[in-house]
Amino acid sequence: MNSTIDTTVIFVFSAFVMCIGLLFARTGRNMKSFFAGGEAVPWFIGGLSLFMSFFSAGTFVAWGSIAYKYGWVAITIQWTMCIGGLVTGLFLAPRWKATGALTAAEFIKERLGSTVQKSFIYIFMLVSLFIKGSVLYPVAKLVSSSLGYPLVPSTIVLGIFMIAYTAVGGLWAVMVTDILQFIILTAAVLIILPLAFDAAGGATNFQAQAPEGFFDLLNGEYTLGFILAFALYHIFYIGGNWTFVQRYTSVDSPRSAKKVAFLFAGLYLISPILWMLPPMLYKTINPDLQGLDTENAYLYICKLVLPPGLMGLMLTGMYFSTSASANTTLNVVSAIFTNDIYKGIINPQASDQKLMKVARNSSWLFGLGMILIALAVPYIGGMVEVVLSVGAITGGPLLAPPIWALFSKRLTGKATLYITGISLGVNLIFKILLPLLTGLKLSRGEEMILGVGLPFLMLIAYEIWAASRQKVSQQHLDYVAARAVRKAEYMEANPEEALFIRKQNHFGLRVIAFALAFTALLLFILSFLTTSGTVLVACIALGILILAYIPWRAAQRINVAAVPFENASH
Repeated sequence: MNSTIDTTVIFVFSAFVMCIGLLFARTGRNMKSFFAGGEAVPWFIGGLSLFMSFFSAGTFVAWGSIAYKYGWVAITIQWTMCIGGLVTGLFLAPRWKATGALTAAEFIKERLGSTVQKSFIYIFMLVSLFIKGSVLYPVAKLVSSSLGYPLVPSTIVLGIFMIAYTAVGGLWAVMVTDILQFIILTAAVLIILPLAFDAAGGATNFQAQAPEGFFDLLNGEYTLGFILAFALYHIFYIGGNWTFVQRYTSVDSPRSAKKVAFLFAGLYLISPILWMLPPMLYKTINPDLQGLDTENAYLYICKLVLPPGLMGLMLTGMYFSTSASANTTLNVVSAIFTNDIYKGIINPQASDQKLMKVARNSSWLFGLGMILIALAVPYIGGMVEVVLSVGAITGGPLLAPPIWALFSKRLTGKATLYITGISLGVNLIFKILLPLLTGLKLSRGEEMILGVGLPFLMLIAYEIWAASRQKVSQQHLDYVAARAVRKAEYMEANPEEALFIRKQNHFGLRVIAFALAFTALLLFILSFLTTSGTVLVACIALGILILAYIPWRAAQRINVAAVPFENASH
């Protein structure tokens, strides 16, 4: 592998993405525009951003390992995310938008009380930073081992780049770069797939050489029980994770929020097939990988078939997918700190200028925390497993009650704390204490059912009990009244704010169109430098150039002329 060409590709694309983030440095003038895109982000941008925010290099490492060992079941597992997106689009996304809240934490405070909000905030921020910090480590290791750079400097440089454009540009910067990252990753995967089939001797030879059961929907320890439990988990995760809720609240209407989730579901119906076929093909090329080495199956097939330049493009796509996920979390954690802790508790009278300063500084602070966690991973043997366990333990107890509160008029803050506390405690006992003390360990399916099912059953039991006594939460009544006031305020004409939002969206769409055109140009140049796949790369570049017309046309349709005040409400 020619590391010079690959390194150049990585740095050119990375510098380009950084410049895009800097373009949005002056577009966020208040929290609504910085964290929610003025609540007028086009739904297709929100959907692609949600899609990019959902996965990382771990998708290629963890699921790629399962695809190498067990085959098609890795695709089946990821189809549960499609189910989660469909259910979210049908029921949950429009509900989140209808709350009128800027963040999920804001809704929890208004509906369930400040005590519940504070408890959830601290757990969510801690879990999110640990999970995303640990995700930065494997992609830094991937880049380091592929290009021969030291691990620690690679981690620091990649981490600083990851947080820079989030702190500078806010949600629009994150989402615009999400779109660009989606295009680069898709281009890289579309390039590697035909080359991998060619290396495996074609589709017929691939089917003939594959192990028995390799194309079964279920295989190994990934049983029907696990798949059903995982699907239930993803309904709560996609529909209730605070990071993803921001995508539903940043569009203009409940109908657009539905479209965001449906686009995510559609992409997760198709993309797992494209992602998982390369490591499955590598199984027939080299069936001898064992243990943790199976996690490198995707990297090995890339090294085998990709010529110089295209390997750098693939690494860029893997890194960008990770940074997209981490950046979204960083933006949401910063939003929660600024909106719900600083403004809500520390300084309620803070000006927009002061809040913007806090927002950008907190993005850097939490981002540096992620880098420190990533640097600690090699020195704490089981940290990644611990972080994943923490996610499994806290997912159901934290995500299920707020989702339930979207529909229930009976759930109270006190009941929420009891349900969350009890289910967290039981999950900790079965996940950590019992295996240590008695050797009893739940299977993957049983662990997932317990983590999601217990809080769900407790919520049902409380709802039945409250209904039998005809109880209606006073917090629900207060929330309904507060929402009516906010809706009336929202309906008031504000021509200056409306004009600013239209200009921001117009600018963002034009930047996307330019970014796609520039990416197409870079791929055209790359097609002349590669030793194989020249025509394929050129065709993909042409396709991206054609795609650039869509956001450019959408930008042309936005009226950025000032609207007279008397007509502002029409």
